[in-house]
Amino acid sequence: MSTSCEYIARHFLPLYRAFVAKELVEKCGYTQEQAAEKLGTTQPAISQYLSSKRGRKGIPNYDEVAPLVKAVAAEAAESVAKKKMTPEEFTDSFCDMCKKLQKAGKISKSRAQVRKR
Repeated sequence: MSTSCEYIARHFLPLYRAFVAKELVEKCGYTQEQAAEKLGTTQPAISQYLSSKRGRKGIPNYDEVAPLVKAVAAEAAESVAKKKMTPEEFTDSFCDMCKKLQKAGKISKSRAQVRKR
């Protein structure tokens, strides 16, 4: 039995990282290696995020949650780029994003599932 945080991290952390990686590389001029270091992951993972091979699986209401995740990810990328966010703080920012998704009614942490509307 997995906890709700495990479920949410399994499905939403890759999406969040994908959006942040895209911002860092395409808008902030980071290399894939630099983005990987800042996000606490690997360069191959960043490559897969950028090519959309990783990050979208298992999210049934992707079109509904993606704009919110993307907006929060853009804020996180800006903080990372301005050297205001460490890799540890980036991890914490994911929890903040999760709370925003819950508040917006996009996911239910207590049931550990995505809400379909």
